[in-house]
Amino acid sequence: MTTIPDIVKILTDSGIEQNEANVEVKLLIEHFAGYTLADIIMGKKLTAEKLTIVEEKAKLRARTHQPIQYIIGLADFMGEKFIVNPSVLIPRDETELLVRQAIEIIKKENLKEILDMCTGSGCIACMIAKLTTAHVIGADISTEAIHTAFSNMEKFELFNKAVFRKSDIYSKIREDEQFDMIVSNPPYIPPQVKAQIQKEVTFEPDIALYTKDDKGLEFYERITKDAHLHLKNGGYLLFELGIGQAQEVAQIMNNNGFKEIKVLKDLANIDRVIYGHL
Repeated sequence: MTTIPDIVKILTDSGIEQNEANVEVKLLIEHFAGYTLADIIMGKKLTAEKLTIVEEKAKLRARTHQPIQYIIGLADFMGEKFIVNPSVLIPRDETELLVRQAIEIIKKENLKEILDMCTGSGCIACMIAKLTTAHVIGADISTEAIHTAFSNMEKFELFNKAVFRKSDIYSKIREDEQFDMIVSNPPYIPPQVKAQIQKEVTFEPDIALYTKDDKGLEFYERITKDAHLHLKNGGYLLFELGIGQAQEVAQIMNNNGFKEIKVLKDLANIDRVIYGHL
């Protein structure tokens, strides 16, 4: 009979690092067998039927290198489990820095109206709505992404606090809608990098990853250029950054009237978040 170590070996044999394989098998067991780590420690045995399901999912992961989050349909972000699928990016730990900085400013300045541009799964909009008193609109060009974001809003019962709208940047944002803050984790990977991208990332939507220009600055320029039309006086603009983009994005923001521009580094000491205000 197949054992849990056998299933872990399926993943490590496919090139997945040992610690990562252990975590992923734990996730598969929790999701598809309904067992927690505590159940297993207490000696509760998985049935042969449930072990077979977990083994099949591990083989799928090993064979295709599809991200584990898409296989189970959930991704961890800021202590919550968000619904994800191949129409949206898998939330990254680095994005937590963007959300926490946004929340800090919102609470300090008592901001009420927030726009999350390129919302994807809605993880940024939902966490801001959940952890502040602000009302958040999440906008995205992808119909499938908007459906996923709406599902997450329902999951966290953020009715009337987080709402989602299909919009190509500001195309469906009305002139009379004025915001205290625009926050965005936009596509920022230049197209020429696509050939070197790791296998797992190829499952994520190109529309949420890649720009058309060779510097990855397209969406920073588009969002910043018309931000003043949708921000209140003194309103804030916050972006997640790609590696090596801080200086050029700061210049784009400066050219469009933003002041007191600051950059925050992530745990890897990479410039990851930039923000300023009008």
